[in-house]
Amino acid sequence: MAAVAPESEPRTQAAARASAVEAAPRPRPRPRPRAERRPRVASGVVWIAVIAALLVGVVFMNVAVLRLNIRLDQLGRDRAGLRADNAQLASQLSSAQAAARIQALARKELGVQPALAQETTYVRLKP
Repeated sequence: MAAVAPESEPRTQAAARASAVEAAPRPRPRPRPRAERRPRVASGVVWIAVIAALLVGVVFMNVAVLRLNIRLDQLGRDRAGLRADNAQLASQLSSAQAAARIQALARKELGVQPALAQETTYVRLKP
């Protein structure tokens, strides 16, 4: 069942009583003691310093990577040069081995002997 205002009190008196209760001054709540806080400026400076340190670290890392890439490029060029030198030396070795092989075959199969230095003569042609 719903609560109903007693009939003995008219509605206006109930309304007046409710407005009196609302109009009564409420006691102010006591402020809570706050813990001491650091100044916001100091914490902002700390954050700026941390971010600056991180940015400096990123810059140094990029410089280090750049130096390593330059060194890697130089080593790649050196490697290509060494491979070209090896190919040239292999060609010279092949040519030298071919001459020695031909001389050995000539001695064995044909019985050819190399000429002595005293028996060698040179012909000079006029231009």
